[in-house]
Parts: sequence; structure tokens; C-alpha cells
Amino acid sequence: MKNDNVIEQKSFQLLEKAIKYEATDIHLVPMKEGYDVSFKKDARLDRSGTLPPQLAGRMISFYKFLSSLDISDKRKPQSGSFHKQMQGENFSFRVSTIPSIQMKESVVIRLQRHDQIVSIDDLCIEKEWADKLRKAVSEPQGLVIMTGPTGCGKTTSIYSLTAHCVNQLERHVITLEDPVENNHSHLLQIQVNERSGMTYSAGLKAILRHSPDVIMIGEIRDSETAKIAVQAALTGHLVLTSVHSKDPEGCFYRMMDFGISAEELRQTVVCISTQRLIRRATGKRGAVFEIIQGDMLTRMTDSIMKGERVVFPDELKVESLIRKYNRSSVKRDE
Repeated sequence: MKNDNVIEQKSFQLLEKAIKYEATDIHLVPMKEGYDVSFKKDARLDRSGTLPPQLAGRMISFYKFLSSLDISDKRKPQSGSFHKQMQGENFSFRVSTIPSIQMKESVVIRLQRHDQIVSIDDLCIEKEWADKLRKAVSEPQGLVIMTGPTGCGKTTSIYSLTAHCVNQLERHVITLEDPVENNHSHLLQIQVNERSGMTYSAGLKAILRHSPDVIMIGEIRDSETAKIAVQAALTGHLVLTSVHSKDPEGCFYRMMDFGISAEELRQTVVCISTQRLIRRATGKRGAVFEIIQGDMLTRMTDSIMKGERVVFPDELKVESLIRKYNRSSVKRDE
């Protein structure tokens, strides 16, 4: 019993240390003689220390127990989450495990504060971008896609826009997520759970019976989710979602790879926004955006449907914007 208490204390102490460090992720990586512990902050992985193999194994089992994962199974990847109040705030911890050699598991724990909403004005370095995004989500129906690589702030932007839909536009927003990454009191959040029959398809049918104005689908990773997002947009709803791609044109082609026709995209997409996080000279983080909507979106769609190359002014592209703001003494996250 005493050993169990020690494991519990060590496990929560590590979480508290990561919170104090303002880390977004904890990485527990098995090495030859123990586990390396690293904290991820501002897209950089900083080594924090090492743990003895037996202690690390017990702590990983404790995190898996809190996340309702199978403690005995170390041979397959697992993911789950748990919630806990720490340092006077409510946090979600998403636990992801993957097997490595010698029956050791590598673990990543994502840390997120509940109800942490960054306003779209604070997120966007230029007010023009915030106005464009607000215009996009004021549409009565269609598909608004946030795109970019992992860690660029897509989820933060989507939650910010859903808060705008609820608080300023007074619209009914329901989310469908796998998993729910962050609890928000202003949203009705539905978590995909295929073991209990709550698939994306079943979840969408249930959501449509609740008369939503706006549906947020966490991330499009496969053909089924892509088709569900387009179907919801075609049936008169505004759908906010995210896709991993480099730029708006790449997002368009990625949706086509998922089996969505160019004509379906022409009828549904109202905005594609690519973003990157940078750190300003003040030390505060913000984002630069390449936003394609209106006439520019029509031009891009027409060019792709004709098989022609899409050409936009270089100064509008996200990489050019990063270079511009670097020259303006804005430090990019390393």
C-alpha cells in the first residue's frame, strides 16, 4: 500500500512539474538503463531527467489505470484520457502509449487546461485575419477547414471560433471529437467511442437530431470522416474541422484523396485557413494565417478542377508571412 502511495505521489509530481514548466506534452521514452523524461514547450523538446526503469513502469501503469487503459497489455498502442484538478485548475491529460523493444512502452501525455479559450483577436497577429475568420464562421452553412502541421495551433483556433459562435453569434454548437481534447463548458461535446457504438457516423446522426447550427468535427483523418463532414455541410450546417496539410491547395487535394470530389468541395468549402505559430518580440505567442475564401477560393477551386497550377501572390503565403514577421523582430518558435 505504501509503495502504491509513492507511485501515485511521483506520478502527480511529474504532472505538476510539467504544468509549472508550461509544457504541452510529457514524453517518457525507454532507454537502455531507464526512461528519459522530456517536456515539450513551444514546439521544442527539452530533456527534464531520467527515471529508473521499475519506477517508470509503475508510473506508466498508474497513468494507464487513470485513463481506463489495459494495464496488462504492452504489445499494442493505446490511448485514453483522465481529468484532474491541479494547482487550483482543471486539467485534461491525454495518454498515448506505443510499444517498443523489450516489452517497454513509450508514453506521451498531452496537458490541457479546461475552458482555456484564446480569443481570435489575441491569436491573430493581424486584425484583418481575425475579421476574415469571423466572417467565415458567420456563414449559415458550409465547410471551414483549419490546416497546417501538428502543433501549429489548429485546435486552439477552432475552439476560439466555436466560442465566438456561441457567445457573439448565439448559435448552438455541438462537437464530435476523437478524443475530446479539452472540456469546454460552452459546448456540447460528443466523444467518439467505437467500442460502445459511437462511431463518427452514429455520432453525426445523433448530433443532427439535436438541431445544431454549427458542428465541430475534431480532425479529418480518413475517408469516412471526410464524407461525414461534407454531408453535414450539404445538409445546411456550418462545419468547423481541421486537416493536416501544408497549405490550402494541399488541403484541397488531401480531401480529394479521401474520396471527396472537386464539385462537392466547390459546393461546401467556404474557407481554408493555414496557420503557423510564432513568438513575438514580447515573448507572447501568436499566429500568422494564410486565409483563402471568397474570390480567391473560387479561383483556386476552378484552377484545380481544370488541372491548372494555382498561383497566388507570394506575400499571402504563410512561409512568406513568417519571414516578414521575423524581419519585424518577431521571433519564430524553434
